[in-house]
Amino acid sequence: METLFSSIDYSDPIWIAIALGFGFLSQVVGLPPLVGFLVAGFTLNYFGAEEGEVLAVVADLGVTLLLFTIGLKLRVKDLLHAEVWGVTSVHIIVVSILFAIYLALLKQLGLPLFSELDLVKILIIGFALSFSSTVFVVKILDNRGDMLSHYGRLAIGVLIIQDIAAVIFLGISEAKVPSIWAALMIMLIVIGRPLLNILLNKIGHGELLVLYGLVLALGGAALFEAVDMKGDLGAVVFGVLLANNPKAEEMAKTLFSLKELFLVGFFLSIGMAGLPDSSIMLAVVLLLLGLALKTGLFFLLFSRFKVRSRTATTSSLILGNFSEFGLIVTLAAVSEDLLSHDWLVAIAVLVACSFAISSVINKNADDIYTRFRKRLKRFQRDKRLPGDEDIVLSGTRILVCGMGRVGSGAFSYLMDHGEEGLLGLDYDDQAVAKQNSKGRKTYQANCSSPDFWSRLDSESGNFEWVLLCMPNIQAKVATAKMARKWGYKELICATSKFPDEEAILKEAGVDAVFNIYAEAGVGLAQNVQQICNVRGKS
Repeated sequence: METLFSSIDYSDPIWIAIALGFGFLSQVVGLPPLVGFLVAGFTLNYFGAEEGEVLAVVADLGVTLLLFTIGLKLRVKDLLHAEVWGVTSVHIIVVSILFAIYLALLKQLGLPLFSELDLVKILIIGFALSFSSTVFVVKILDNRGDMLSHYGRLAIGVLIIQDIAAVIFLGISEAKVPSIWAALMIMLIVIGRPLLNILLNKIGHGELLVLYGLVLALGGAALFEAVDMKGDLGAVVFGVLLANNPKAEEMAKTLFSLKELFLVGFFLSIGMAGLPDSSIMLAVVLLLLGLALKTGLFFLLFSRFKVRSRTATTSSLILGNFSEFGLIVTLAAVSEDLLSHDWLVAIAVLVACSFAISSVINKNADDIYTRFRKRLKRFQRDKRLPGDEDIVLSGTRILVCGMGRVGSGAFSYLMDHGEEGLLGLDYDDQAVAKQNSKGRKTYQANCSSPDFWSRLDSESGNFEWVLLCMPNIQAKVATAKMARKWGYKELICATSKFPDEEAILKEAGVDAVFNIYAEAGVGLAQNVQQICNVRGKS
């Protein structure tokens, strides 16, 4: 009797285990695990290994989930800023054209792999190389705790616009004529959108939310394939249907690890698809020179769109790589016989090398900006974007970072007890507006990011206390380190939730740590004591 396990090709779990080993080694040496996955694929290919059905399915699931989560992030209002859509549109067009010219010149030189290119192939490769890696950038931002920083939000916006362009290409790459039922299906989807959102609100959290996301991603892809439309487009569309729901971000976060897990299969299978030879490696070396072009153009465009020099630099550096979407576009072109298989291998090696280079550069991004700050500031416009101006803190004595329940409580207590020169900071614009409406002077800023400290005017930094009231331990550690790095020598106090956090915070430069649960207990006892005293007197 055949069982589930008897149908599994046991080579696939072995290949995945090997990918785990290479990914771990890659991480140990300071490179993204994705580099290790590609190297694992090339290594397995060298020894004659072939991917089984399980690995192929996992790879397809990874791409589908990636596209679905992109759809979940497609809130139009976040993409309407000129520094996002304007920079991205111009960058894609200019980089694609410049790469096309470069490829045409290499073709004229008669170099191997390039000599086979015609105009269509040149344009496809140029287009594929214009993208930056969503997976790489999100990983870097998450590790730094900079997802909500100005440069982080800017980079994510650029990536989303790039992803939309890639999805459009994928949607038309097969050149299929949709079924007569396609219009009816799209109409039913639009009509059913409220129901999908109601289910999302009712589904709760945890495993049910993950399962609902999988059903929508895979179901959307299957529906579109059923009416002769590309399944990738279906995954994006079903994500877009939920993008404005407050729980869309939570769903994207819950699917993040699962998506990355399945993408292991994609990168591994790409590596196993072919082994680079000397002509491919020559092409990789020549195309790697284009990273400087991509990064430099991003910086010039951001500066032109009134982004301050530091934000423009950090955004450009983190976007200075090639993308997994470039791989997906190339794979689509290869499957339609628009490109040779060698180009898929070349782009795979190119992406891996760009990750390695970009990883090293971004580890030293602050040092790079500091070293070249005077030269980079020459490109900075006098007028800058709202939220990116210099922050004037002169006259501020006490800085309260994080204006949630703890921060606003501390602010009110100090204000009620006659302390002057109070200023609150919070990254949430709605929270800032709420605090200002209650008379608590608050600025919008992410004080855990270098962006904030670089925006301080020359008279700032004379405040006497810094209170770290953010809920995230990583944000408090980053803020304390930044404050000390930028020369602040006075008192830093922070809240903690767990006993082991005290040592971590003090190592980062915090002078005093207060456990919120212990202090809550003290406050409760004091209030109870006061109530009892009042009752006793009465």
